Amino acid sequence: MKKHLEALLQGAVDALKESGGIAREIVPDILVERTRDARHGDFASNLALTLAKPARCNPRELAQRIINALPDDAAIERVEIAGPGFINFFVKLQSQYQVIETIHEQGHFFGRSEIGKGLNVQVEFVSANPTGPLHVGHGRGAAYGGVVANLLAAVGYDVQREYYVNDAGRQMDILAVSIWLRYLEECGELLPFPGNGYRGEYVRDIAWELHKEAGDRYRCPADRVMDGVPPDEPQGGDKEEHIDALIARAGTLLGPERYRVILQSGRDHILADIREDLAEFGLHYDEWFSERVLMQSGAVESALAKLRAGGHLYEKEGALWFASSALGDEKDRVVRRENGQTTYFASDIAYHMNKLERGFERIIDIWGADHHGYVPRIKAAMQAMGEDPSKLEVLLVQFAVLYRGKEKISMSTRAGEFVTLRQLRNEVGKDAARFFYCLRRAEQHMDFDLKLACSQSNDNPVYYVQYAHARVCSVLRQLDEKGLERNLTQGMEQLERLIESHEQALIGTLSRYPEILERAALQHEPHQLTQYLRELANDFHTYYNAHQFLVDDNALRNARLNLICAVRQVIANGLSLLDVSAPESM
Repeated sequence: MKKHLEALLQGAVDALKESGGIAREIVPDILVERTRDARHGDFASNLALTLAKPARCNPRELAQRIINALPDDAAIERVEIAGPGFINFFVKLQSQYQVIETIHEQGHFFGRSEIGKGLNVQVEFVSANPTGPLHVGHGRGAAYGGVVANLLAAVGYDVQREYYVNDAGRQMDILAVSIWLRYLEECGELLPFPGNGYRGEYVRDIAWELHKEAGDRYRCPADRVMDGVPPDEPQGGDKEEHIDALIARAGTLLGPERYRVILQSGRDHILADIREDLAEFGLHYDEWFSERVLMQSGAVESALAKLRAGGHLYEKEGALWFASSALGDEKDRVVRRENGQTTYFASDIAYHMNKLERGFERIIDIWGADHHGYVPRIKAAMQAMGEDPSKLEVLLVQFAVLYRGKEKISMSTRAGEFVTLRQLRNEVGKDAARFFYCLRRAEQHMDFDLKLACSQSNDNPVYYVQYAHARVCSVLRQLDEKGLERNLTQGMEQLERLIESHEQALIGTLSRYPEILERAALQHEPHQLTQYLRELANDFHTYYNAHQFLVDDNALRNARLNLICAVRQVIANGLSLLDVSAPESM
């Protein structure tokens, strides 16, 4: 109905332009919203207020002109002017029932649209370093990114989901050394483990498998490994210098090929776990893009050459710098260190250029909130490359904080102290985890209540929504048990019997679903969908507790069955976009 009213207003404005009522060059910004007070009608528009100045007309007078230019419409009971010039629409009750028929006709497609017009959008999310398992912090970005992609696809965008595998650089070297040192322990060597190494049990598991497969092939005596390595932090040294020296020592003792095998074993093992975890969490990517392959392709050097040609690079203190401060960043950034190695930032510049070269018209990156300072430097790089930085939109997600009772669980990937996404899924289930992660705005702090997520109570939002779907299915089973048959056609013909306040509330909530879906997609806000589903479930449960559905009156019974089946369909549609199941019994 909202779109229908907007089209009517556009037609009225066009008619006024034709008649000379307003200037032809005026471009209206037509907005129709639902009213909060039924006394002001069902929908309202501020069109007359926004056009008053360019039209050089009193808003109430212009509102009347617009109303006079509106065509007769069978769905509208009356149109009124309110306040300084709002246009209020009162919709006929019979027209509101149409949503029930539409839901039954469109089924799974109800609420979907083509406003995206096939525009190709890449959504890149999670992209955690393959240096350890995904933890509950990553889970929020995974759920959020997956639903954002689903919502955009539901409103007509051509969406590609991508995971950027950060499999090059220093963190991967630290992982390789951590695995090798644990492998040496399996061989019987006694070495101090670096404080800056990866300490999780998964590192021991990878080392054990490596030793089982390769035996002592990569063994070196402990004294040779530690020869010339400066002390670690507890011994009065610098932990960064210590780990870097161990990396260099590993490279020397193993040689390039054997070192690569150890690094690759860690990368492949962890990445396989990440793929499995995300698949079990309901996420499937169109592309797993490797940073290492990007670097081997020469894309990083090509990007730097392009920046140099544009006069955006300079040398200082032996390093190569990008003059990003001239393009909106807070300071300039190093793209090649003194030792000749390119930085993560240099790879990211090349990666975003690659995205544009692949033809994406919009790029959406979903990052942790701690990366907020990274946004202006990436946009500066795009601008320096001659690209439109507005093509990139970065959505920031706060990590969720996990609690067991009142005890906050500490999180440290390097120390191996964290709850994995797999553990969370095993404890509360995929459905609860995904729904809970999408309950709040992504940029808001979130405490994840494990106890609540596991409970089967009305206080658990996902249980409450799923239970509404299951309750409708239960009613249909009772219908069969009573030997009654549902007459869909008769129910549609008797929708005017749905006059109870609970029924009217449900019909109104159902009719809002397409608007909610569109707004949630365009604003990248999955929490709007979860909030809507909770409201719809609440309206249904209230109706269920107040009225009987399987009444003796055939016409009324079928009308009510059509209504609650429409509720079931919309709940299923919404849950499917969240990748949450819609159970038939609970």
